[in-house]
Amino acid sequence: MSTLAAQLDQLRGAAPATRHNARTIAALTANPGCARRALLDAAAVDKTVIAQSLGFPPQFGQSQFAITRGNSFESMVKANGCAELLALLRDTLGLTIPEVAYHDLNAVAEHTGNALRYQRTEQLLKSAIATGDGTLFDHPLLRLDIAGATAYLEPDVVAVQLDGLFHVVEIKAFPVIDGQADPAQVAAAARQSAVYVIALRELMRELGESPELVSHNAILVCAKDFTNRPTAELVDLRKQLAVVSRQLTRLTAVPELLNLLPPDATFAPGEGLEKTIAAVPSRYAPECMSSCELAFACRDEARACGSVDALGRGVCDEMGGIDTIDTVLGLADGTMEPGPEHADITAILRTAHRLRMEIAG
Repeated sequence: MSTLAAQLDQLRGAAPATRHNARTIAALTANPGCARRALLDAAAVDKTVIAQSLGFPPQFGQSQFAITRGNSFESMVKANGCAELLALLRDTLGLTIPEVAYHDLNAVAEHTGNALRYQRTEQLLKSAIATGDGTLFDHPLLRLDIAGATAYLEPDVVAVQLDGLFHVVEIKAFPVIDGQADPAQVAAAARQSAVYVIALRELMRELGESPELVSHNAILVCAKDFTNRPTAELVDLRKQLAVVSRQLTRLTAVPELLNLLPPDATFAPGEGLEKTIAAVPSRYAPECMSSCELAFACRDEARACGSVDALGRGVCDEMGGIDTIDTVLGLADGTMEPGPEHADITAILRTAHRLRMEIAG
């Protein structure tokens, strides 16, 4: 085991490792400046347990009903070697698809270990490239470097040789009604699909192949109207691919984050947990409330120290690097003198303060 892996295991303690998925990576890249989340995710720590131990349990997540419905819908689309999916690709999207092979990669000869499944995925993809045969892979295993740590990912399906390109297929149970779906759910599915495309392109590089063999179009399969019947659309991911790729490169390297902690630090629930968490800087923003289990704890911390982060990124950007609310208020009411770098924003703050006082009376 590498030194980095051993250090991350020590941080996690005796708790089982949680796994990254496209949803968590998409959420992580939405806030790349948060060292706390980067380190916790790299160590595969269950952030829900951490949040509960700190007294701030998360208040978001999928309902059990939604999870069950999603699993049922995916099973139906994949039944009989993805027969329903093939019909969608041919009929709904009008793709010319010959007879295809189907490979179930949820396990390899009853083995579910990451290394063996990833190796088998590599072998089958390499074979598909060499032969040009059309193939569907059910839950292939991909991997992606996240701030210096390896994350394993499982797209729902990868379809091979659709017009000569690999396509990621994302299956979601939310409805498309009269040709329209909830924009927020579509956007989330697109970000997750972009993570899969990036990981699949990395695998292509490992195989010595062009990453352009992976299409920038994903196939999104959803429920049609108010039925449980599926429909499919091609989704152009070029914008999401650019954003996610850029954010991944900005994530702080895990070895640097480990230097923030003492050698015996652990995220296991216990007496020293709060101190260990506080040693790793967070970057709270109101948007975290819908995507990070630690959002309530980080919000309380930001409020306690008077951080401008608690007011949202829009306000932070407007403040031009001023870190605390006390400083903002002091510059606004004239009790603090600005440095040269804050002269412009101070003029704006003082004008706003004067207008507010005039309105107040």
